[in-house]
Amino acid sequence: MTATAPPVPRLHVVTGKGGTGKTSVAAALALALAGSGRRVLLVEVEGRQGIAPLFDAPSLGYEERHLAAGTGGGEVFGQAVDADEALLDYLTMFYRLGSAGKVLQKFGAIDFATTIAPGLRDILLTGKLKEAVSRTESGRMAYDAVVLDAPPTGRVVKFLNVTVESGRLAKTGPIGKHSRSVARMLHSSLTTVHLVTTPAAMPVQETLDAHRDLVAADLPVGHVVLNKVAAAKPVEVSADEVGAGLARAGLSADATLVAGLMSEYGAARTEIEAVDAYRDRLERLGRPVEELPLLPEGVDLSGLYQLARALRPGPAARRPRDGDTDAA
Repeated sequence: MTATAPPVPRLHVVTGKGGTGKTSVAAALALALAGSGRRVLLVEVEGRQGIAPLFDAPSLGYEERHLAAGTGGGEVFGQAVDADEALLDYLTMFYRLGSAGKVLQKFGAIDFATTIAPGLRDILLTGKLKEAVSRTESGRMAYDAVVLDAPPTGRVVKFLNVTVESGRLAKTGPIGKHSRSVARMLHSSLTTVHLVTTPAAMPVQETLDAHRDLVAADLPVGHVVLNKVAAAKPVEVSADEVGAGLARAGLSADATLVAGLMSEYGAARTEIEAVDAYRDRLERLGRPVEELPLLPEGVDLSGLYQLARALRPGPAARRPRDGDTDAA
């Protein structure tokens, strides 16, 4: 008897504390997942327009648009999902409003609805993700993977779990059915949540807290990405050596200057040595830990491909079988 392989994750949710580089990691992951013949959709939902500058591209809109070739020869598309546009889609899909929805938008009713209804915005955004994940074209999945640049770790569990709560409140009708369908996908093996952190105390602690909350909410956790890791290794340097180096450079080996340089050296050495301790804490979560280098000049398109090549998507990069469907 042959064991059935579990479904390959099709929705990759990338979250992290602000400043950890989660948007860059999400973009690099999309490039890494775009193997030969594969199509990957990279989505943002916070209205920050953080993806387009990484690809030297114009601002993204609600319409999906080609962004770049993947590292394996596939294609990466981009989309900025807007809750108001998603609500129009929803009204058209379930209530056949068609052009009437545009009239509601013109008079501000759509924006009003997404502003006053608690959680509705997140329900619409996650619902649009499910539509992209499960959409088929000509008998095959429209996208082999969808990568979401998600809200930060402090909000990601509420964002992903909102459909569970709405499904409980709306027992019948299209809203309840839709919410439960989205919730099943987000809590299934077709979804995986990747946590991005940097080697510093606060981001690592927030990552540990987010992991705990995701597990408690029964949301599937994937990899932990330790981002912006300096390549330098600690070396032994004495004050005498620093003074001698200054003298060779024709600079004054003033005791105050040497002491200041030694203080900076000590702080840098401590930071470098701390990376191992942070990595150990993350590895104790029992999740694969990926490590990405610090790019001193920042992340441009070239750097994005460098990060993509450093990621190891593993079995998630293989092409899903036609029988792999969503958990609706």
